[in-house]
Amino acid sequence: MENLCGTYNIIKTDIQNRISEFKSVWIHADEKKLFQELAFCLLTPQSKAKNAWKSIIILTKNQKIYEAEANAIAEDLNLVRFRNNKSRYIVEARKKFLNNSKGIRETLNEQKSIFEKRDWLNKNIKGLGLKESSHFLRNIGFVEDITILDRHILKNLKKYNVIDEIPKAVSEKKYYEIEKKMKNFAKKIKIPLEHLDLIFWYNEANTIFK
Repeated sequence: MENLCGTYNIIKTDIQNRISEFKSVWIHADEKKLFQELAFCLLTPQSKAKNAWKSIIILTKNQKIYEAEANAIAEDLNLVRFRNNKSRYIVEARKKFLNNSKGIRETLNEQKSIFEKRDWLNKNIKGLGLKESSHFLRNIGFVEDITILDRHILKNLKKYNVIDEIPKAVSEKKYYEIEKKMKNFAKKIKIPLEHLDLIFWYNEANTIFK
């Protein structure tokens, strides 16, 4: 526990700056930028986040993310796993938001709480699920009260005895159970939940990314 708190003291300012950057996205981003962040989260499952973001930069520069069909998008997804499925998810999400009068901002504003926002994304955007719905919301500035239970977070929760074992599969019920345990742990050690997430990520990747 001392190591955890020690790490927090070292990187606390960096965490605060990163969270400020997340929050500025929602304040300043247009629909294309919000969609870029959504597409990034569609690419991250079972792939390295930095590789997913590299792919998004490529797709943004050549405009495929906003215009191309799935097969053309898949050509530029060599850095991520399951590129054919993920390219289809991007196209489906684009049809729902960018090719519609109601975009991401309006849709999320209609959902009152962060939990309602996540629930809507989980149920309506193919390829997200609870983890990546949480990830997307965090990256556009909704940082409080939800967790991103990826392999880095689960590994650290096991390390600090928050959970007994890393589940092979995380059902929605199991997700909510672990999320509650992580919230209680954050309160116990007096570290904000959204900060704890980034500390755990730093412990595994030695960096604070997105």
